[in-house]
Amino acid sequence: MNILLLGYGKMGKIIGEIAESRGHQIVGRINLENRDELETINPKEVDAIIEFSQPESAVENIKWGLDRGLPVVSGTTGWLSRKAEVEAMANTSEGAFFYASNFSIGVNIFFKVNTYLAKLMNEANEYKIAIEEIHHTEKKDAPSGTAITLAEGIIENISSKSTWDLSGQSADSERSIPITSKRIDPAPGTHIIQYSSDIDTIELIHTAHSRKGFALGAVLVAEWIKDKKGVFSMDDFLSF
Repeated sequence: MNILLLGYGKMGKIIGEIAESRGHQIVGRINLENRDELETINPKEVDAIIEFSQPESAVENIKWGLDRGLPVVSGTTGWLSRKAEVEAMANTSEGAFFYASNFSIGVNIFFKVNTYLAKLMNEANEYKIAIEEIHHTEKKDAPSGTAITLAEGIIENISSKSTWDLSGQSADSERSIPITSKRIDPAPGTHIIQYSSDIDTIELIHTAHSRKGFALGAVLVAEWIKDKKGVFSMDDFLSF
């Protein structure tokens, strides 16, 4: 299939390498420096768009694809205040939109474990809950989209929590989950969920060793979404 890459930083380059190794053709590699080349792309020659750019570019990139009836797979974080707007556009277009805060199969298993643990901990009010995420220094948004997804999974299942905040910034610390964001090279991504009491501490940890897991997941989703229409997520893609 023919894939257009919108965003060609470190992640975009790995996605391109994996896509080509799986027999796909990259019809364009677009970033801020060559964005004018986007208008030379023939949409009829594109089967799917994989969009890993920057928060300030994501919505414009996604809309470009949806306007042309193309499926767009996006992993850019930091723009989600406009996600409902983009999903509404996808539902009325001839294209498709797939967003995930993390495309790693391992991380998505981690999401499921996080949700299950939160259900078990709902009545354990003696435990304080905190999340820590560590990424490379080139990651601009904080907290990470993965950390936000983890916090949302806890909030949905623990009745005493209703929001999250960057550590120390909440006006209602009793109902908020603090997230600590650290930027340390060359960390591709570590997420820690901690339940701590005077008696003991329970921790869930996921550590990525490279970006390859994220990139492979994005390519697999692009293969899956080809010819589909509508709005999709990892729950649609995964069978567990």
